[in-house]
Amino acid sequence: AALKAQLDDRLFGQHLAKDVVLKAVLGFSNNPSPKKPLMLSLHGWAGTGKNFLSQILAEHVHPAGLRSKFVHLFLATLHFPHHDQVKLYKEQLQNWIRGNVSACPSSVFIFDEMDKMHPGVIDAIKPFLDYYEEVDGVSYRKAIFIFLSNAGGDLINKAALDFWTSGKRREDIQLKDLEHLLSVGVFNNKNSGLWHSSIIDRNLIDYFVPFLPLEHRHVKMCVRAEMTARGYVVDEDIVQAVADEMTYFPKEQKIYSDKGCKTVQAKLDIHEDL
Repeated sequence: AALKAQLDDRLFGQHLAKDVVLKAVLGFSNNPSPKKPLMLSLHGWAGTGKNFLSQILAEHVHPAGLRSKFVHLFLATLHFPHHDQVKLYKEQLQNWIRGNVSACPSSVFIFDEMDKMHPGVIDAIKPFLDYYEEVDGVSYRKAIFIFLSNAGGDLINKAALDFWTSGKRREDIQLKDLEHLLSVGVFNNKNSGLWHSSIIDRNLIDYFVPFLPLEHRHVKMCVRAEMTARGYVVDEDIVQAVADEMTYFPKEQKIYSDKGCKTVQAKLDIHEDL
């Protein structure tokens, strides 16, 4: 219930991601003996809430969230930058995960920028994701792995726009409208760390979670939430002004914010001074 309340209060415009993740995480946490670790792959445009959702999830498992020593965040460009070091990265990654899960079975591992990950690196974690009792004496079945990626974002945006164009409600988009599209699109996307990955091949990803592009009204929700978090009285003129400063696409209809809610904080800082 706490997780649901957090998601309701803090994550906007993502009915799909919210439903899928709630089901997945609660089902997983309530299962005394899961058959494999929980593996979620979050996809969508920048600023739509992927990082945010993974933080909320991490806090659900370890209250200190990203500050907990049992929650590990990897950034492809920071931790795995060089193409010629893939072999080394794979070894380091395996050792790191093995060590941390030995110390805490319910460790959480978040891999950001999966679209910038060199193909092959992430396959190093395949043995830990599979249906094994244990690997070399360590059980990984209570661990959670989360991938974040912009890959597939364009497919999701197109699907959302098609819904809009045909006059259907955004909230009627269902997982089945997007999930197959995503898994195939990401598997075949050469600019994705999951390109032809054995992790997809072996169906080890429990859910491909789509994040929809955010509309004007969702950006306003983000602004209000940020003002409230800073202890301000919500001023609708400022909410409107910040939302209007965002750039929207497609060019003609201007429905979706092209940075999601990413620059809301910075834009609010400017209005603060006024």
